[in-house]
Order: sequence, then C-alpha cells, then structure tokens
Amino acid sequence: QVQLVESGGGSVQAGESLRLSCVTSGVAFSTNTMGWYRQAPGKVRELVAVASRDGGTNHADSVKGRFTISRDNIKSTTVLQVNNLTTEDTAVYYCNAEGRAISGTSLQSWGQGTQVTVSS
Repeated sequence: QVQLVESGGGSVQAGESLRLSCVTSGVAFSTNTMGWYRQAPGKVRELVAVASRDGGTNHADSVKGRFTISRDNIKSTTVLQVNNLTTEDTAVYYCNAEGRAISGTSLQSWGQGTQVTVSS
C-alpha cells in the first residue's frame, strides 16, 4: 500500500521557518519524482518545488531563495525547508510522488496535506 504522510506544518509569525517532511511507504522512492504543492483557500493547487530522480531540483519563482526541497533515498523521505515565511505562504502543503510503486505499477500519489498558517 502506498502512503505519503506529511508533517511539520503549524502556525507561525512572518519571517519564521518550518521544516515540512513527507515520509513515504510502498513507493520505489529512488525512481520517483517528488514534489511539494500548496493550495491556499479559494486558489488552485500550485507547484512549489520538485526533486527529480537524478537529484536535480526546481523551485517556483515565488519561493526561490526561501524554500529548499531535498530528498533522502535511503529514508524514502522528502523535506521542504521553508524560511522567511510570509502571509502569502499560508496554505495546505501537499507531498506528491510520481513514478513507480514498489509493486512495479505506475504511481501518482498525494499525501493528506499539512497546514501552514503565517500571521503578520
């Protein structure tokens, strides 16, 4: 069974930091592209950052220099370090895996999300 479980969200003041984690199971992790997305109230879900299978990363322009995605293929975990938060970063943050499950089947899976609330 494939599972993605996010943690690390919370309520913080502007300028503070959080460390969001996504622990996976049932995922052939090293074969997957891992991504973090977010969805603010009344807005569509948007891509925040992605870590590809070869270790390359990309970040949305709105978070460049403040957010950093990383992956640990041994622990089957991806982390989003979010620094210097602003109120515009308030959203539910979701982990995404795209690639293959341990079973060998193709995979496109989401976690349940973790809430980040930033107050001024």
